[in-house]
Amino acid sequence: MKDFKKIKKKLYEVCLLFVDEKYNTVITIIESNKKALFSETKSSAGDKHETGRAMLQLEMEKASQQLASILEMKEVLAKIEIQKTSEKICLGSLITTTKANYYLAISLGEITIDDEKYFAVSTNSPIGKQLLGKTVGDCVPFNQSEILNLY
Repeated sequence: MKDFKKIKKKLYEVCLLFVDEKYNTVITIIESNKKALFSETKSSAGDKHETGRAMLQLEMEKASQQLASILEMKEVLAKIEIQKTSEKICLGSLITTTKANYYLAISLGEITIDDEKYFAVSTNSPIGKQLLGKTVGDCVPFNQSEILNLY
């Protein structure tokens, strides 16, 4: 029999590592763009200078949006109690079904733990919305097929 608490802990750690790596990457990009923005000096080619600054501003905007998304994911992960078990599917639940295995946390996609595939999905994803609040033994309609929630 599988140790679901250990699997949940590993899935949580993978999600946390993913978010931390994304965070560090975006912070590096933001810092790099700030340096580039402040070091831009006006040359005789004024239009070229303005175009460069505009491109850097767009990159900064994009990075800021990514940072906001990453911080949201961090908040979601902070709410998860990995030792908690429940009869109802909620944030942090590990769900095994006849079709696939799901970890309700953040949208990360496929994660392999001990040669078993799990899909980290958010509560806002289509499957996450279908699973949220269901209990052990419920059938969940998703993509024209029934998924039996085995837990």
